[in-house]
Amino acid sequence: MGAQGVTPQTEDFARWYTDIVRMADLADYAPVRGCMIIKPYGYELWENIKAGLDRRFKATGHKNAYFPLFIPMSFIQKEAEHVEGFAPELAVVTHGGGKELEEPLVVRPTSETIIGHAFSQWINSYRDLPLLINQWANVVRWELRPRLFLRTMEFLWQEGHTAHATAEEAQAETMRMLDIYTDFAVNDAAIPVIPGRKSDQEKFAGAEASYTIEAMMRNKWALQSGTSHFLGQNFARAFDIKYLDERNELQYAWTTSWGVSTRMIGGIIMAHGDDKGLRLPPRLAPIQVVIVPIWKKEDERSVVADAVARVRDELTAAGVRVHVDDRVGITPGFKFNDWEMRGVPLRMEIGPRDVAGGTVMIARRDIPGRDGKSSISQGELVAAVTRLLDDVQNSLLRQAREFRDANLHEASSYDELKEIVTDGWALIPHCGAPECEAKIKEDTKATSRCFPLELNKERDLTGLRCAVCGKPAQGYAYFARAY
Repeated sequence: MGAQGVTPQTEDFARWYTDIVRMADLADYAPVRGCMIIKPYGYELWENIKAGLDRRFKATGHKNAYFPLFIPMSFIQKEAEHVEGFAPELAVVTHGGGKELEEPLVVRPTSETIIGHAFSQWINSYRDLPLLINQWANVVRWELRPRLFLRTMEFLWQEGHTAHATAEEAQAETMRMLDIYTDFAVNDAAIPVIPGRKSDQEKFAGAEASYTIEAMMRNKWALQSGTSHFLGQNFARAFDIKYLDERNELQYAWTTSWGVSTRMIGGIIMAHGDDKGLRLPPRLAPIQVVIVPIWKKEDERSVVADAVARVRDELTAAGVRVHVDDRVGITPGFKFNDWEMRGVPLRMEIGPRDVAGGTVMIARRDIPGRDGKSSISQGELVAAVTRLLDDVQNSLLRQAREFRDANLHEASSYDELKEIVTDGWALIPHCGAPECEAKIKEDTKATSRCFPLELNKERDLTGLRCAVCGKPAQGYAYFARAY
């Protein structure tokens, strides 16, 4: 067994994941099947994710709003592909206040329809465009195979919805938000995601095109970590979102939608965690530095406590998120393991000898054992801690990128693809046909992750043929086992 009875990743990755979520105190199962309770430590992590994204949305002109949880059934039915895509996942309210409702209400699975209805009321002229709205909310999708953070019946997310005068503007917005998600994943979550276009089988129900950021987990499975959709005029036509253009002619608007959910927490756990627990990127960690006071005799206690309080105040004033573990009756060793499990980036030990020498001992979560430890003078504490937090952030990203790159392989034949996806991601020329994707899934359980944007831009695609059927390929696509 790993730390504190954790199932090792190599033995059973799914059990390792559940052990970590529970032991690091992130979430718990709810009395309602398929739902979860997000505990304070997990919720603080979500709040930091939220803050990082929200800051980026506002900087690009988006405004937050809130729309109802209940959506009239008739709204969902207005866009044919949308209703078909969501039908199996809907939770429907048929009674309220002891009476049967005239029209059933759907508990929000996503808000394109109700926001589309509002947009049709709010948009009259080209002067009202672009309309850039985001909402932070919960959504419900009836989930039969729940897994904490990754797939639960109710989850938290943000969903952006925008309306534009032209297809070009809407497409540019779709890509801009994908770039924002990529920037957040790489720079805040330290996850080196691959941005790409989804195949038609994998796209959002009702979209013209869907784009995704795909992340590799430590078991080499893929996790779709955020999506951005170009909806064309599908929802504008269904909900009559029209505007008068500069020539005074009525036109349908072009819309987009995009979202990131609490699934990102699952991604952070599985992209960075090890057998000792979480390893949290400093920019998102609820606690960046934990201070463990160490003393044996009563007369040492107050001297250490004074030094700890001074260090804590100095770091807090510099904007560092600090926690002092002054629990009594618990050994320092137990505390070290506990904070290792919770993934705190830096652990600081202060004992009588450190106080006398004007130093502190710091251990990094990203580098195990002696190599990750260093003694720092209290005089240069803030500068040293700031530098170390940056180092840990960069180190987690570097480790995740090296791991990803070592497990991305190009397949020159279908047989090679079958071999690669047992333990990695396979890149193949792909025609995008549902038959080819169904065959790969049946033979290997791997699904189409995306047509990576950068790679397809760099390569010459002339005469490219699908590795499965030999027909002309749309480009190169990654296939992998996925959550």
